[in-house]
Amino acid sequence: MTRQLIIPPYEGSYNVQNDLVGRKPFNWEEVKKHFSWHKTGKVNMAYECIDRHVEAGFGEKKALHYIAENSEWSLNYRELKDATDRWAVVLKKHGVKKGDFLFVFLPKHPECHIAILAAIKLGAIVGPLFEAFMEEAIRDRISDCEGKFLITNEEYLQRVPLHDLPSLTTIFLTDQHSTTANAISIPEELRQTDVKEDVIEWVDLEDGLNIHYTSGSTGKPKGIIHAHRAMIQQYITGRWVLDLKEDDVYWCTAHPGWVTGCVYGIFAPLLNRATIVLHGGRFNADSWYETIEKTGVTVWYSAPTAFRMLMAEGIETLQRYDISTLRHILSVGEPLNPEVIYWSVEHLKLRIHDTWWMTETGAQLIVNLPTEPIKPGSMGKSFPTIETAILDDEGNQLPVGEVGHLAIKGTWPAIMKEVWKNEEKYTSYFPFGSGWYLSGDLALIDEDSYIFFQGRSDDMINSSGERIGPFEVESKLIEHPAVAEAGVIGKPDFIRGEIVKAFIVLKKGYTTSPELLADIRIFVRNRLAAHAAPREIEVIEELPKTKISGKILRRELKAREIEKLKVVEV
Repeated sequence: MTRQLIIPPYEGSYNVQNDLVGRKPFNWEEVKKHFSWHKTGKVNMAYECIDRHVEAGFGEKKALHYIAENSEWSLNYRELKDATDRWAVVLKKHGVKKGDFLFVFLPKHPECHIAILAAIKLGAIVGPLFEAFMEEAIRDRISDCEGKFLITNEEYLQRVPLHDLPSLTTIFLTDQHSTTANAISIPEELRQTDVKEDVIEWVDLEDGLNIHYTSGSTGKPKGIIHAHRAMIQQYITGRWVLDLKEDDVYWCTAHPGWVTGCVYGIFAPLLNRATIVLHGGRFNADSWYETIEKTGVTVWYSAPTAFRMLMAEGIETLQRYDISTLRHILSVGEPLNPEVIYWSVEHLKLRIHDTWWMTETGAQLIVNLPTEPIKPGSMGKSFPTIETAILDDEGNQLPVGEVGHLAIKGTWPAIMKEVWKNEEKYTSYFPFGSGWYLSGDLALIDEDSYIFFQGRSDDMINSSGERIGPFEVESKLIEHPAVAEAGVIGKPDFIRGEIVKAFIVLKKGYTTSPELLADIRIFVRNRLAAHAAPREIEVIEELPKTKISGKILRRELKAREIEKLKVVEV
């Protein structure tokens, strides 16, 4: 196909076009009128996601469609309301109340969604945990905010270091019959539970909704808390960017343990009364295409890594399935290669619309609206009312075409409420005292206001759309008895964007071998998480460091690696 610098939008009727044409300039106050609390003053995200739709007569509309290797079933909005009500009664009976931190550690399954929404109905602050987390990652998150409650299953409970989590007072299990002492089986409780009254705990827009932990280049992961007001932006971006309509079947491939899987896997589609598809298995090209075919997915939100892996499978796999129901595809989490967009236009017959946002921002800020042309390689333009700029190191705005710090002006409804117990970290996002939020990304803006990602201003690793803090991995590596020092970088990789590569210095008495390096990798995988385990480990004599502070120069390690790749390409 002929490659274009700009790919025009398709003809069609889009929400953003219908909502804005011929109307006054967009403002957040207009969006607020969509919610029931605008009239009643009664606020709760879960009520807006579920209950109000049932009360409006849409109880029989399909809400969740679950598909796995040997299982397929669905819940309508009335059934989802009943389930979340009954779970909320059980949770409340055992002490869960407004403001409590409750963690959910479950696989991609309707029970995960039900648990999250039931806790929100009670005003609890929910912390979804990624299903592949291991002991260290779980300990860091629950202990940081002294979480009191955990919903999991007996299999996953084996990875929870209960002896190191004294704040955990109550464990709920989704197993029919619990064999764990003092744990509460939710299915057993549900058999004797009736909902006799309204379970909703009404909150304020500023009350805590959920907490997601984001890694940095130094220190432990930081707890980012969002408030119920985030629903304002999550709803309208779901309507305008995802272009969700009531008859849409929507699939976001992210697990709720990542912020995308929570915001755009649960909240945005339910706020827009769409049908959510949940795929219970791991990535497999055949099962993914089959899921689209069997469930009739119309809107698909995934990550560049997934699209690149589908590309690598070849069109023979794609041609075995009918995915003609698809009308809109979006991407998030990492830069979207132009080649992927060209592949999609040629073989899927649809553009892929890149989007940019962060855990801290709470919702999409830079987007490719369905009504706008796409410039492959660009993240898109600022969402309506969002002001972005490129700043230099002193906070001055840079002209068109110059690379600098990507910044967003002022505030927006979904911006984080706080960084848990870390005011210093929160204020670090606003370093210039002029109201600019600094993202940590380097970018440039062209003459048409399209924004192009250029890299990170810190050492964060983005592998398959998952942000990995090198400090976490380095800290775990040096716990291995053979490792004296470690430096971790993101090595460029076509499929995953970056892979985790570790440079290690061995302790005296140890010599490198394939068996030792494999043992070190498994050590990190089993104690932190699979996605954080180094895919490559290189033993070196000495790590490059600053002369004064002795800080590891990760950028020098990365520069060396990039230079090696250039040599290979030549």
